[in-house]
Amino acid sequence: MKKNSIIESFNYAVTGIITALKSEKHMRAHYFIAIGVIFASLFFDFSKLEFLILLFSVSLVLVAEMLNTALEKAIDMITKDYHPLARIAKDVAAGAVLIASMNSLVVAYLLFFERLNQTADILIVKIRRSPIHLTFVAIFIVVFLVIGFKAKFHKGRGTHFQGGAVSGHAAISFCIATIITFIANNMLVTTLSFLLAVLVAESRIEGKIHSISEAVFGSILGILIGVLVFQFMA
Repeated sequence: MKKNSIIESFNYAVTGIITALKSEKHMRAHYFIAIGVIFASLFFDFSKLEFLILLFSVSLVLVAEMLNTALEKAIDMITKDYHPLARIAKDVAAGAVLIASMNSLVVAYLLFFERLNQTADILIVKIRRSPIHLTFVAIFIVVFLVIGFKAKFHKGRGTHFQGGAVSGHAAISFCIATIITFIANNMLVTTLSFLLAVLVAESRIEGKIHSISEAVFGSILGILIGVLVFQFMA
């Protein structure tokens, strides 16, 4: 087994996600809807099981769309001419995306509809009592945004997972440090958390994986999302 086989596997996987985002408008639509749904969950008192079902439904749509894209590209690589079997394969793959999308709509209806009748004040009070939920939502939003920025601004230097237009490591580490600040409410813990985040960002620069500007942008992104979620939503 190669020394960097695990990292390379992640690189290929993230490259696949970003390629799908760049080349498929339906994938981009599903992606932004996923961000919106996860962000909207901040305003609802979901149980762990309900939140897990929500994430699974969102992931299922994205996975189905990516598999559909992969199948279409594979068929187009083999033949450009019309063939009834190729049409069947593409139609079946598109049907899988449709089923996944319909499932996500049903899940969204069951999870959101009744809660929409509750007042905003009650919902916000509920959210304030759920720092774990806020933490996961903040991290998910940071990850989604980092991938989106990599897809939009990647210029071919480095791989999407290791390198790229924004430092995901810096974004996540500073987001976590910001979250710890709100939860711990302790100056020593806050200082140590941000010190570790700085070391993570510095290591990406020192390893020549990211430039200073990319690490700084990732750091600012992580802090902004952490503040947005915990200051204005809590």
